[in-house]
Amino acid sequence: MTVRFRPLDPLKDAELLHAWVTHPKAAFWMMQDATLEDVVREYTAFAAHPHHEAFIGLVDGTPAILMERYDPAHLELVGLYEPRPGDVGMHFLVAPTDTPVHGFTRRVITAVMTELFADPATARVVVEPDVSNKAVHALNEAVGFVPEREIQKPEKKALLSFCTREQFEAAVGAAV
Repeated sequence: MTVRFRPLDPLKDAELLHAWVTHPKAAFWMMQDATLEDVVREYTAFAAHPHHEAFIGLVDGTPAILMERYDPAHLELVGLYEPRPGDVGMHFLVAPTDTPVHGFTRRVITAVMTELFADPATARVVVEPDVSNKAVHALNEAVGFVPEREIQKPEKKALLSFCTREQFEAAVGAAV
């Protein structure tokens, strides 16, 4: 499986994203009722924000991943924890499919983390998934995330978790 990431284009990728974020399996993305225009507006705002980037992940050339990278000192977690230099916030979504492949999502999160740590300035990845999203907690743990505590965000109760480069390398058994 080859994974590469390209910058998301809010207009060209809107229909693709809309299908992904409104799918029932993307409930934790909290965009179930979004219109195509809502998706364009949301991702156009992300593209214009200096502390947020969104990417499409291509698996063997086919779009299959939405990855967001953000600076938690400026977005999402402001006032909810003490950011450190080199902290990078991350969200990811795997495209829905009618034919799931065993282990695919774990390979995806490993590719996402490898991509984030490919930047030498990234020291630690920060995530804040919904506390009830047990599937993503297990995935996060598999790649080295350590939960710190529950936090209350405006839209959800979240599990604040961290993964250093060293924790990731130890979890996946490879240096990045």
